[in-house]
Amino acid sequence: MSQVQRQYTNQRMSKVVIHNNTVYLCGQVGVKGTSVAEQTAEALARVESLLIEAGSDRDHVLQTTVWLADMQDFDEMNGVWDTWFRPGFAPARACGEAKLASPELKVELLVTAALKTSTTQE
Repeated sequence: MSQVQRQYTNQRMSKVVIHNNTVYLCGQVGVKGTSVAEQTAEALARVESLLIEAGSDRDHVLQTTVWLADMQDFDEMNGVWDTWFRPGFAPARACGEAKLASPELKVELLVTAALKTSTTQE
């Protein structure tokens, strides 16, 4: 049976779950009330920090779901997104509009990544 590792766990959720060399992150957001670009950059910084701590990194992101409070912010979010991933390392992605947990939040990211292992190509 494969072991499931959970990090930063409370009654409601875990920030990180690792299973079968795959890292699952809970939704990551930026600072409430800041711009879409600032929230996207902050959410991506939080993603990177959690991935590195789990034994992965941005080059190993497999799939991301992006939720925007307003699809009119799509281009502004992509302006930050497009500079974060190295060419050739973009993950599978879906993006949609959703009512987020707080009206001050404009972007939320849900990320799944592979662990870096000795057999993973860099």
